[in-house]
Amino acid sequence: MPHFARWKTILIWLAVLAGVLLALPNALGGSQRTALPGWFPSAPVKRGLDLSGGAHVELRLERADVVRARLQALIDDVGSALRGANIRYTGLTGTGRAAEVRVGDPSRLDAARAALQAIARAEPVRGAARATLVDSGDGLLRLALTDEAIAHGLSQALAQAVDVVRRRVEQIGAAEARVDRQGADRIVVDAPGFEDAERLKYMLNQRGRLALRLVDTSMPVQQAIDDAPPATAEVLYSADDPPIAYLVDKRAVASGADFAAVEPVTDPAGGEAAVSFRLDREATQRFGEATRRNVGRSLAIVLDDQIIAVPAIRAPIVTGTGRISGDFDAQAAGDLTTILRTGALPAALTVVEERTVSLEAGADAVDAGLDAALVALSVVALFMLAFYGLTFGAVAIGALVVNLVLILAVLSVTGAVLTLPGIAGIVLTVGIAVDSNVLLYERIREEAKAGRSLPEAVSAGFSRAFAAIVDANITMLIAAALLFYMGSGPVSGFAVTVATGVATTVFTTFTLTRWLIARWAAGRRTPTLPRDIRAGLFDDTSIHFMSIRNYVFAATAALSIGAVLLLGTLGMNLGIDFSGGAIVEVKAKRGDTDVADIASRLGELNLGEVAVRDLGAREGALVRVLAQGGGENAEQTAAIFIRDELGEDYDLRRVEVVGPSVSGELAWAATIAVLTALAAILVYIAARFEWRFAVGAIVATMHDVLLTLGLFAVTGMEFTLLSIAAVLTVVCYSLNDTVVVYDRIRENLRHYRKMPLPLLIDASINQTLSRTVLTSATTLLALTALSLFGAAAIGSFALAMLFGVAVGTFSSIYIAGPVLILFKLRPERFHGTGPRPSSGEAPGAHA
Repeated sequence: MPHFARWKTILIWLAVLAGVLLALPNALGGSQRTALPGWFPSAPVKRGLDLSGGAHVELRLERADVVRARLQALIDDVGSALRGANIRYTGLTGTGRAAEVRVGDPSRLDAARAALQAIARAEPVRGAARATLVDSGDGLLRLALTDEAIAHGLSQALAQAVDVVRRRVEQIGAAEARVDRQGADRIVVDAPGFEDAERLKYMLNQRGRLALRLVDTSMPVQQAIDDAPPATAEVLYSADDPPIAYLVDKRAVASGADFAAVEPVTDPAGGEAAVSFRLDREATQRFGEATRRNVGRSLAIVLDDQIIAVPAIRAPIVTGTGRISGDFDAQAAGDLTTILRTGALPAALTVVEERTVSLEAGADAVDAGLDAALVALSVVALFMLAFYGLTFGAVAIGALVVNLVLILAVLSVTGAVLTLPGIAGIVLTVGIAVDSNVLLYERIREEAKAGRSLPEAVSAGFSRAFAAIVDANITMLIAAALLFYMGSGPVSGFAVTVATGVATTVFTTFTLTRWLIARWAAGRRTPTLPRDIRAGLFDDTSIHFMSIRNYVFAATAALSIGAVLLLGTLGMNLGIDFSGGAIVEVKAKRGDTDVADIASRLGELNLGEVAVRDLGAREGALVRVLAQGGGENAEQTAAIFIRDELGEDYDLRRVEVVGPSVSGELAWAATIAVLTALAAILVYIAARFEWRFAVGAIVATMHDVLLTLGLFAVTGMEFTLLSIAAVLTVVCYSLNDTVVVYDRIRENLRHYRKMPLPLLIDASINQTLSRTVLTSATTLLALTALSLFGAAAIGSFALAMLFGVAVGTFSSIYIAGPVLILFKLRPERFHGTGPRPSSGEAPGAHA
């Protein structure tokens, strides 16, 4: 029987106590957490946007802007270098990523090469040149930016943009927002509790390049449009509707970088909002001189190449102060002030993904998730009590409760974000965490039935179940790691909770559960198991599974081929995660949601195919718009049209917009994740067992994956990132079952040398049948609770998991076993040095 030293006992219960204390803030209100002592841990689990409400925006820094800025800097340096060396040149231009210049004096060509070579060799990063110099002949020299120089410029611009974005987000009131750099050109903004996604996107889309430029009156603007503007001017348009064209100087009299102070103001008389500014000393002198020379002309105030105001210069402005007025309200003036205060972005930012959830929808998701978790816990607890009696059932329930507490504690301490799929992961943990207890209990029952004393049965049960429990949980960790790698917030949240649940399950199984069972066995007067254990329903079964393996194998092969054909003909109803587009969940502000009204109104917006799904008159409707095909901005424009059309009569509870670049990346990442998971698990099982076992596990898993994907094709359910999470979880659950069966087959192979392989596999499956049925039942009960009481957003996940668990249980018996026979598994590879019963002895008589 396991013996625990006193120090081990103390450590176990200290760990449990620490978990309770760290998880406690989640059960307290805000005021109660504030009243806690300073030394007491008071951080609750951070909620994702789908639970707390708020906005998630992913932006892409435009590479073309960075290249253009780098090229202009290169052109300026070329001109300065040649002028400094007193070398005459013509035709200094730039296209793409290269600058060209023609040296007029052939005798100065070598000097020009030397001057430009110094520019080219300047290192943006260590060991990399800024540009490459090519002599094209006839005095034409060409400098092309290197990949390293562009990458370095992109990195610098992204770092600067992150700082600007962070300052803007803070100043508009999203104090708890997180701004993170992602990849080479992305910025992710998560703003919990901030629902005005349109304002947030507006603030982040504005580059903030403000310039005061004189209006050019040398020719009519229409002539400049029809022919060509002067070399020193260009045509820009106003923000009016319709826009008005102006011919303005390219050179700015002053810019936003010259502002020493900027404030929003309101005219006391007319109530008009404006933005006042004050220039720094140098700009004040320059601006005063420019206005003195141009009294009577107009001054264009240009923001990001769009004219927002055209005031007339009636007198010299020598104070360096001014006012930007236009069609502003107080918020618009405040936003412009924020943009000018935080500085200009180094390049444009394009919104490539948006996910917004209202506070009400977030609260509803939390309630639904808690209901599903509580129902799942209650049903599983009753199930365990019914089959394992008061003692073993109570131990399993206690371990499960501690397991959930530890999950909350880990999430609280690490700062991991809990999402709606994360709650689904916790509910799933409720179903599969008892698998370890079932494995242990079934092993202990087998050892006791074989004639061992209760202490010996407990000790041997824990020892023999260890490998199967570890193998099963490692496969789950592999899938969780790959889901986390995919990077999407909700699915990453699912991966974090599943991985945390695996770790806490292993901990509670081999510490707390083991300690409780050991203490119970030590204090029990009668050395037998309790009579209220009713789990031995399949102890005396002798089902000949392998006798019909050929028929079942052929049928499942036909089903798998059918699933492939369905996928090829019907295809998948890909969600916006993989196809792009927009989803908007709406709910009527007054009365019931009228789906027909929504469809009619949106049908007039010329957005292409618009699908409206009824969620229930009181629940609302889900609007889906297919990808617009016009790039990132087209998807955003479609969402804006829907907001404008429905916003007066309907609350927008959830808005998701995924552009083509993100959808393509997610589809690729999902494919890689699934293939990598299968490869990693193949390698692991081959290392732990033997290559034939690995092949059997993969064949069984592919069967489960194909049938689950076929379910999506038949039902037309949307296939989203959460569906990928469901598929990978089905993979792990199926492998969990398969590994347990394989572990018993391997054990029996070591003991029974002459038994035919089909009979040995039958015996192994019969021995583990109680565990298979009980574990599947608890998992199905938990998933049923999730399907019935969970949020609608995870309904397809729960249904796919229900189907996958049933299919996975089937494949662990009728696919994984026959593959071993098909590949002629050699029993002699597993012969051990243990006892060798005769070939006629039944495997069930041995542990």
